[in-house]
Amino acid sequence: MKKTGLLWLGAAAVVIAGAILCWTIFFSGFRDTSYYTQVDNTRISRHGGQGAVDLSGNGGMEFSYTLPSYDENGRQEDITFGASRELREGAFLCLTVRPGRGVMTWAEVRYDELPPAVRAHYNAPEDGQEAPRDP
Repeated sequence: MKKTGLLWLGAAAVVIAGAILCWTIFFSGFRDTSYYTQVDNTRISRHGGQGAVDLSGNGGMEFSYTLPSYDENGRQEDITFGASRELREGAFLCLTVRPGRGVMTWAEVRYDELPPAVRAHYNAPEDGQEAPRDP
C-alpha cells in the first residue's frame, strides 16, 4: 500500500514539475528575444479581404511580413509576423519573439534606439527624415 502511494506522489510531482517547466518556457516570456528590423513593403503578403476566413495561421492579421531581423548581437534571422494594417515604409521595429510561439508583439522604434550591432546593418535616416511614430 505504501509503495502505491509513493508511486502516485512521485507521478504527481513529475506532472507538476513538467507543467511549471512548460509554463516557464512557453508562456512566461522567460526566454523572449528582441529582434530589430526595418519595414519593407515589397515583402508583404495579404491574406484575403474583409470578412474572409483566416486559414493562414496568422492570428487573424490581414498582412504578413517576412523580414530580415537582427538580435542585439547583430545575428540575422528571417522572421515572419502579422499586422492588421500595412506598416509605414522604412520604419524600424522591435519584435518580441518567444520560442515555440513566434512574434508576440512588435513596436516601432527610432533608429537611435537600435542596439549598436543592429545599427551597423542599416543606414541612419537623414536629419528630419525619420517620421514620428504612429500614435
